[in-house]
Amino acid sequence: MMVIQTLLIVFFLFALVKVIGRWRAGDLTKMGLIWWSLFWVAAAVVVLLPNSTAYFAKLVGIGRGADLVVYLSLAAIFFIIFRLMIRIESLNKDITKLTRKVALQDDKDSV
Repeated sequence: MMVIQTLLIVFFLFALVKVIGRWRAGDLTKMGLIWWSLFWVAAAVVVLLPNSTAYFAKLVGIGRGADLVVYLSLAAIFFIIFRLMIRIESLNKDITKLTRKVALQDDKDSV
């Protein structure tokens, strides 16, 4: 096993422990626990069996496994950014509504 593989596996185990800790603390839903656990386990499998990505890359018509990983990672990152932007906009609207409601209540109380 190469040094980078060992380092990545240690990192993935650390990340998995953090995911479980966040779930136990109530910061993560059960679905989030499952999703992130599967993600870190899949990442470990790819690190331990790097040729597995080449097999899937050939199935979808991409030359190298590393290219497939990069393409999928970029697509996932942009999707996550999109979802986060939507959630932030929703929170901003909720904060604006709440601020207006509190301001109107304070105005009524002072009259």
